[in-house]
Amino acid sequence: MSALRWMAVVAAMVFAIGVAGSPVEAQTSIKVVVNGTPITTYDISQRAKLLRLTTGRGGATARRAAQEELIDEQLKKAEASRLRISVSKSDVDNAYANIARRVKLSTSQLTQALRQSGISPDTLRDRLEAEIGWTQILRARFQRDVQISEADIIAALQRKDEKNRSTSMEYSVRSVIFVVPGKASNGQKAQRKRQAEQFRSRLTSCEQADALAEEYREVVVMPVRTRLETEVPAPIREVLEKTSAGKATPPQPAQKGFELLVLCNKREIQSNAAARMEIEDELRNKEGEQMSRRLLREMRSRAIIDYR
Repeated sequence: MSALRWMAVVAAMVFAIGVAGSPVEAQTSIKVVVNGTPITTYDISQRAKLLRLTTGRGGATARRAAQEELIDEQLKKAEASRLRISVSKSDVDNAYANIARRVKLSTSQLTQALRQSGISPDTLRDRLEAEIGWTQILRARFQRDVQISEADIIAALQRKDEKNRSTSMEYSVRSVIFVVPGKASNGQKAQRKRQAEQFRSRLTSCEQADALAEEYREVVVMPVRTRLETEVPAPIREVLEKTSAGKATPPQPAQKGFELLVLCNKREIQSNAAARMEIEDELRNKEGEQMSRRLLREMRSRAIIDYR
């Protein structure tokens, strides 16, 4: 269901294959009408070529799959319109550019690669527009209707073998803030940052933080907090990994001034935190996929689909 994963596959295969083909159909006719919106043989042919690149399916199998996918996309777009969810041209452009970046191509090079494969870039753009809107629909419905319970997570954890339990890093830290007044000049800010850096260079232990902070004006030292690595933002975690116990991280701009984190202790512990996060993601993805299929079935049952 992930649009980003699908887009990366499309770009990689287009770049690798470069199959020759005609960008336009000599003749085209209406094949299906979905709630009054036509799907032509040209639309189906174009999508079938795209599916052949991404799935390896060809011939009649690809054409049938392309036709059903295009029907679903018309329903997705209609639902987005009903809910007043709009997908801007810039949203589609960004998604299109993201494909190019992933395979180290410019957008013009990706467009050229698609055309060399006999595929109009609009075929890919139309699919992206439908998927972006559908993702927004599912996200809103998911937040409203789906709850991943603690019991579900625990039950899934218990089904995993004990050998899958992994280790996590636990950090004990103290936040030290060198307060900077809201109307401070650039010179005053620079001076406070120098003081924070001096504090960091002089610090030798977690216990020393309080006494050392008293030598500076307007410095706040917070109590020790213990956090698992999964609870720490990645940029901070990377710095803490390189910091020794009793030392502090470099001062960083914060809401009230410059903040350092004094690392009191770090230790490796047995933890299922990583497994727990993985399981929760799996459960959410499963629920999301089921919701997507259920909504599409409901929309198809209400739609007027005329096969020609």
